[in-house]
Amino acid sequence: MVRSRDGYPHHAGQERHFGRGVGMVFSSIVFLFRFLPVFMTLYFVTYFFPDRAARWMRNIILFLGSLVFYAWGEPVYVLLMLFSTVSDYLHGRAIENCKGRTAARCLLVSSICINLFVLGFFKYADFLIDTVNTLAGTAIPLLKLGLPIGISFYTFQTMSYTIDVYRGKAKVQHNILDFGVFVTLFPQLIAGPIVKYTDVENDLRDRKADIVQVSYGCRRFVTGLAKKVLLANNIGMLWEEISAMDYGSMSVLAAWMGIVAFALQIFFDFSGYSDMAIGLGAILGFRFPENFNYPYISSSITEFWRRWHISLGSWFREYVYIPLGGNRKGLPRQLFNILVVWMLTGIWHGAGWNFLLWGLWFALFLVLEKAFLGKVLKALPRIFGWAYSTFVVLIGWVLFQVEKTDAIVAYLCAMFGQGRSAWYDDRALYLLLQYAVILVLAVISATPFVKKLGEALYSSGDGIAIALRRLLQKVIPALLLLLSIAYIVDASYNPFLYFRF
Repeated sequence: MVRSRDGYPHHAGQERHFGRGVGMVFSSIVFLFRFLPVFMTLYFVTYFFPDRAARWMRNIILFLGSLVFYAWGEPVYVLLMLFSTVSDYLHGRAIENCKGRTAARCLLVSSICINLFVLGFFKYADFLIDTVNTLAGTAIPLLKLGLPIGISFYTFQTMSYTIDVYRGKAKVQHNILDFGVFVTLFPQLIAGPIVKYTDVENDLRDRKADIVQVSYGCRRFVTGLAKKVLLANNIGMLWEEISAMDYGSMSVLAAWMGIVAFALQIFFDFSGYSDMAIGLGAILGFRFPENFNYPYISSSITEFWRRWHISLGSWFREYVYIPLGGNRKGLPRQLFNILVVWMLTGIWHGAGWNFLLWGLWFALFLVLEKAFLGKVLKALPRIFGWAYSTFVVLIGWVLFQVEKTDAIVAYLCAMFGQGRSAWYDDRALYLLLQYAVILVLAVISATPFVKKLGEALYSSGDGIAIALRRLLQKVIPALLLLLSIAYIVDASYNPFLYFRF
């Protein structure tokens, strides 16, 4: 096992190439104690100016601050993001001028092709060259391109803008500064949630952050920070230890414990980032869409994908699934549309056969649920649906995280006791005892148990219970912030998993 320069554990020979710099992440000293205080001071000073000037100044500060945030780790690729910004701004203006004519459709196709070319070139060029070399026995040199951080997210956002302008669902933005803020908005620039232009159209022009909204944003940010540094990072250490083992001799207990650890790590890592993004957005006066809703309590794969990475699912549904015909052209066509969408979803996540396999794996069960399995699951007690959904998702995470086909097969064999695998061994039992507390905390935190407990205290009508809830609302965020900062100060650089996509 090796640790590549992007900070992610990879098996030897499987390192991925990312941008040259180290990005500024929310869970870093640089962001929390340098960038954020300076930026917020400049941003909120604008509220002392007259309204018209203040609105312009806030957007200038937000745009320039977002460029600094991105350029911190991607000084070259910030030009690529600016190119996408200008390209889609001009395409939107041109589509408006040609509305109702064939030229508008040609301009839309031009915008989509440029976006997909930029995304495909930087994300998939080396993978395609490597595949051609393998299949044809050639020796075409790889381009060794760095992967621009967040390119999958901001490309989808700019594409959705031109599509919505063409459809008449969004008004064209004439102010290039406001459009630049939409594309470069640093809270959700790197890893989402994917924000459509219509989600923030009004906020770009006129937004205010009152004390209630700022307070909510701070609590939401701290919650996400704690998810990342206290839960995701710590449970990720268990996955790192297990993934470094020899899969051929790994015990069944270790294999299952490892993939459960990864499932929890990626959930708290990604949902933690989304919470921080939504929190920062609220502080700045924006309302971003929710991205997670306790996906691991799902009783079907259909439900799981309504709860996991909600903004990505919504994007594919609105801009791919429905235009393909959705469910309007009969069951066979609907099943085909699902297959196409999930092939694209898998490919979107990365340049590797394992990602395509991961997308097809979920497509299989979504098709089965649409065909007949969904009705069967509804007729059974929910616990059976949950067990089925959890099993499918965990197998899916193996396909997602283990890159090589032979390694995937070896890991799956270990999970089901094939080959040299024992049911358990001393190493697995030691790791189970060592990580038992964090595993239990993570499992409980992945359910709405704590949220429902708070709601029960508030709705009980008892004065003591309500007072206790209000006290906890103030004490818990402060405690989580202190613990998170203590961890960050003591820890090394640890980026978010979804920075890879």
